[in-house]
Amino acid sequence: MSGFFGCVSTQECVGDVFYGTDYHSHLGTKRAGMAFYNGEKFIRSIHSLENGYFRNKFEDELQNFARSRMGIGVISDNESQPITVTSHLGRYSVVSVARIDNIEELTKEMLNQRKHFAELSCSDINATELIAMLISMGNTLKEGIEYALNSIKGSCSILVLTDNEIYAARDKFGRTPISIGKNEKGYVCASESSSYTNLGYSYLRDLGPGEIVQISANGIQEVTPPGHRKQICSFLWVYYGYPSAWYEGINVEDARYKSGAVMAKRDLELEIDYAAGIPDSGIGHAIGYANEKGVSYKRPFVKYTPTWPRSFMPQNQNMRDLVAKMKLLPNEKLTNGQRVVFMDDSIVRGTQLKDNIIKLYETGIKEIHMRIACPPLIFPCKFLNFSTSRSTYDLYTRRIIRDMEGTENLTDEICMQYADPDNQKHKDLVETMRKQLRLTSLKFQRIEDLVTAIGLPKCDLCTHCWDNSSYTE
Repeated sequence: MSGFFGCVSTQECVGDVFYGTDYHSHLGTKRAGMAFYNGEKFIRSIHSLENGYFRNKFEDELQNFARSRMGIGVISDNESQPITVTSHLGRYSVVSVARIDNIEELTKEMLNQRKHFAELSCSDINATELIAMLISMGNTLKEGIEYALNSIKGSCSILVLTDNEIYAARDKFGRTPISIGKNEKGYVCASESSSYTNLGYSYLRDLGPGEIVQISANGIQEVTPPGHRKQICSFLWVYYGYPSAWYEGINVEDARYKSGAVMAKRDLELEIDYAAGIPDSGIGHAIGYANEKGVSYKRPFVKYTPTWPRSFMPQNQNMRDLVAKMKLLPNEKLTNGQRVVFMDDSIVRGTQLKDNIIKLYETGIKEIHMRIACPPLIFPCKFLNFSTSRSTYDLYTRRIIRDMEGTENLTDEICMQYADPDNQKHKDLVETMRKQLRLTSLKFQRIEDLVTAIGLPKCDLCTHCWDNSSYTE
């Protein structure tokens, strides 16, 4: 996904930007960077995270940013950033959380205007560089940021660091969040609210969809008012968000707790010995399930974190599968002869889940009942990088539907039949998955139950991955 952090203060803010950015490490694994303005010049640093951690990469460089009172940082799942440019609008640095669906079209437009791109991302167009270029098309930074937001199809939230302030702009449909915090020294803006609480900042407010604000040490000025249509990504509560984070006034862990509780209410007849969560994002769901059902919560799987702390690293898929297999350790004392219900956030490729199930049977488990906290992932995401970074062919659910339909050409009409939990094709799909994964039982969360658990109106949530619904105009 990616996550960013910005700070404007009356005092040096290098430490705040360093730690605040680090608190977003669960959102990205490929690149990280920081940019500061120290009162005289812009200073920037970018490192790869594929063979290390944010703190280790940047800690020795903090002295280079000394005396800076404004800065931005980013953990990116994609391109190198921040991007610093000089244009007729002045010099500025940009970080983004974006997925540009029409990047080829916008690139062609820029090239037709005789613009050029640097080779910053392994010969691919750097999305944040494109955003910086789009901003430069305006007569003012306000016009440029609005032009960028309105030109991009997909999603795009950005921070723009100038020599006077930070502009924070949220995606025009609010698919990715921006939270504002403050203390007596200044202000911060971040993808996650929990990134600044330990730094002494208190929550002020969230930006609205499409809203642009100008942040200085003296205060916040609205540049562009928020729009009315919101489509925030539901997966923030299911999987992406850190448990202590809040989005739209709703805590991530509490939403997961309620999600598990709703699933338990649909399992009244199921007899089990205890409930468990697949670490880490399944834990909150499982605790909610256990408490609602009145059974124990136990940990038959524990994650070995000293050398395998990050769930996505490295980028190579084969190595990622190996890391996922290595870091989860089963406990035979808690599994032998037991009937267990497991909660997991989702099934994407199915590989990790299949490996976990094999481990459990090797430890003598009697029954494995799997409960998935969201509906089946059928439609690849157009707006973030969750199910888009893997091709449509990699989605486990799509592979099974293709086999069941006997065709590679799956229309939306066909897929919608499988997305409907009351349709027989959906039931056949789930049963096929259950058999392939060697589960005693398998159930997915119904989308109306997930919406209830989150607590926002369905129209304010993006649920495209599950039911092909989205708002793009």
